[in-house]
Amino acid sequence: MPPIQLAVDYLLYRARAFKLHGVHSPFIFDLYHHVLLHTGYYPAYTRVETLRLQLLQDERQLKVTDLGAGSRTINYRKRKVRDIARTSAKPLKYGQLLFRLVNHFQPNTVFELGTSLGITTAYIGEARKEAAIYTFEGCPNIAEVARENFRQLGLGHIGLVEGNLDDTLEQQLQQVQQLDFAFFDGNHRYAPTMRYFQSCLAKHHEHSVFVMDDIYWSGEMKRAWREIKQHPQVMQTVDLFFVGLVFFRTTQPKEHFTLHF
Repeated sequence: MPPIQLAVDYLLYRARAFKLHGVHSPFIFDLYHHVLLHTGYYPAYTRVETLRLQLLQDERQLKVTDLGAGSRTINYRKRKVRDIARTSAKPLKYGQLLFRLVNHFQPNTVFELGTSLGITTAYIGEARKEAAIYTFEGCPNIAEVARENFRQLGLGHIGLVEGNLDDTLEQQLQQVQQLDFAFFDGNHRYAPTMRYFQSCLAKHHEHSVFVMDDIYWSGEMKRAWREIKQHPQVMQTVDLFFVGLVFFRTTQPKEHFTLHF
């Protein structure tokens, strides 16, 4: 999306966004106060950010397999690890948000659609070491670096599923009974995003949490976010601009929140 359009969308978001006093749902109020706005320190933050600093100085060149925006077209190019870490990894603010969400909800089965170098995965893994965490990456060379990073941090409970997400997601979903937490960062186009959402929805339950990345990244992502909010099984959503939270709690009224973050 052009930077000007993204800036306009952000200004509109800020105009709509509530702060704490404007939230009337007890569930969302508690989440906002104790998780989203939490400013305390966790030792895991230092461990993961130390890894990020190492990757930002890593001069290794990788032959990158680009599976495209949900397609099977494969293009190859060389990129330095440091450049991938700089451009593809989620910023500290959002990695730590995911840590707090996983730490708060304590899911047993977690899917992350889009590993890259594994910085975000590491935040998720640090938050819940008893969980079965599956992260999906299409590029073998990037996947190998991510595995190195998980070994370095001692995150042996993370399983990296390598291959085209169009194939691997369905296969892995068949291996789990239910999906407690999912982070969608594997594609930024409408059709694949909705396809992956629908696939994961088959294994959701009352207390599942889905986190959608880059919901204003493009017109296609904005369309996907609108349709996800309208889905009959989606009960509550929280728009934080760069990410959207999705809940399925039938004991709460269907509501959509735009919160300042």
